[in-house]
Amino acid sequence: MHKKISIILPNFRGGGAERLHIYLANDWVEHGFVVEFIVLRNEGELIPLLAPEIQIKDLAVDRMRDAIIPLAHHFRSSDIDIILAAMWPLTSVSIFSWLFSNRQARIFVIDHVYLTMSCKNELKININILKAVMRATYHFSHGIIAVAEGVKKDIMSLGRLKASNVKVIYNPATKGVSPHRESLSMRNQLWGEGFTYHILSVGSLKPQKDHITLIKAFAIVAKKINAKLTILGDGDLKDEIVNFININGLANRVSMPGFVLNTESYFRTADLFVNSSRWDGLPLVLIEALEFGVPVVSTDCPSGPAEILENGKYGILVPVNNPEALAVAIKNSLEAQNNINALINRAQDFTIRKISDQYISYMLS
Repeated sequence: MHKKISIILPNFRGGGAERLHIYLANDWVEHGFVVEFIVLRNEGELIPLLAPEIQIKDLAVDRMRDAIIPLAHHFRSSDIDIILAAMWPLTSVSIFSWLFSNRQARIFVIDHVYLTMSCKNELKININILKAVMRATYHFSHGIIAVAEGVKKDIMSLGRLKASNVKVIYNPATKGVSPHRESLSMRNQLWGEGFTYHILSVGSLKPQKDHITLIKAFAIVAKKINAKLTILGDGDLKDEIVNFININGLANRVSMPGFVLNTESYFRTADLFVNSSRWDGLPLVLIEALEFGVPVVSTDCPSGPAEILENGKYGILVPVNNPEALAVAIKNSLEAQNNINALINRAQDFTIRKISDQYISYMLS
């Protein structure tokens, strides 16, 4: 009988964490596993990416604490073999539910961001609450997964966990796409005509991604070179970012098309990819850029970019929240001779098939 894997997420909105679990789920289904997603709300832009064989259990709740009882009931009444819960506090909530159920399945948790920074700047909760909840729950799990070494060290400190309790498995992002460039007409269609350089950034419009610093850096660059910046993504800060663009007279040089499900044509027409995050986990978009052979500039934030780019071997790293340094790096990268094949080869360390096998090996061991 095929093993059944249940993946627990808040929803299917357009974040990297949600996307990577869909990549894994689709691969597991293809290789004979029964896969279901358990979500607080069955909503989000990424639903079309799900393989048709994947089951969805919608808890139809809005708050994490309201999920505990229905989640426990589902665990009790379903023949689940493996539970993979993602994104604190849903990880801890899932463990509580599992403890209330018959505990027949093996439960694993995975964290995707540098939680210390996320707690302070995004979740807006006291760090001691985070520590207490993690320490009360994580040691019950059968395994803990971190998407980067930096995330692992953070989890170990917060949860008071041994190194042997936390397994690093990098994010799956490389899909085997062709890196061939799009036509000039497609580039003009996406970016508009008359620009020498095309700079791309992809990410949710939220404080973590720090698009304001990116735009400040681009404003410096735009005075010296003929470039266009396109930011793909949506989020709570959209109005604030658009207003900042307009105030600085960059409306004709910065485009914000919103969330785009299929970003391949943008990558194939970009000359540079820029990540301006203040903190991260292991950003999928950096790996996607490498697979398309697009040079990368990224902040050296905790954590992920330095691991992907091997401390600057495959892209330029700059300090967080430093528009001047970011501007210099952008200009230097655009004017440099980049080894495109080296970037593409580096991306092969993050193939979906390779990472999927690592998950299965870990969860079935």
